[in-house]
Amino acid sequence: MLKLTYTENGFYLECLAQSLEEWVTLRVVLALRVGTSISIEPSTASFLLPATLPEVEQLATLVQREGSEIIGVCACDADYIEVCLNGTWIEGDGENGEGVFVAALSDRAEFFLFKLWQDAQSCTSSLR
Repeated sequence: MLKLTYTENGFYLECLAQSLEEWVTLRVVLALRVGTSISIEPSTASFLLPATLPEVEQLATLVQREGSEIIGVCACDADYIEVCLNGTWIEGDGENGEGVFVAALSDRAEFFLFKLWQDAQSCTSSLR
C-alpha cells in the first residue's frame, strides 16, 4: 500500500506492507478510542516527478499493467510528469486540509513508484 501524507508544507510518500483494509480499520479504531472525528472517502491524489529521471519511461508499462482505473501518468510540461492515483482520502478534523491518502497497487508497482519518488527527492535536495 502507498501512503501519501499531505501537510501544508508538502507531502511524504511511504510504502507500507499492510493491506489497505487493515490500515484503514486500525485508523478508525484509533479515532474511536481517542474520541476524534474521521472522514474516509474515495478520492484521487497526484504528485509530480522530474521528467529527467531515468526510470520515468517505464511508467507507461506500469500504467498498462496496473490498469488506468488505478494509476495514470501525464506530462505536465517539459520538466515534470504527473502521477495520478485512485484510492482513499482520510482526514481528521477537516479544518486544516491535512490528511492521508492511501492506494493499493501491486507490490511491484508500489515499490517502483516509491523508488521514483525517493530518487526525485534526492535530485531536489542535491539542487539546494
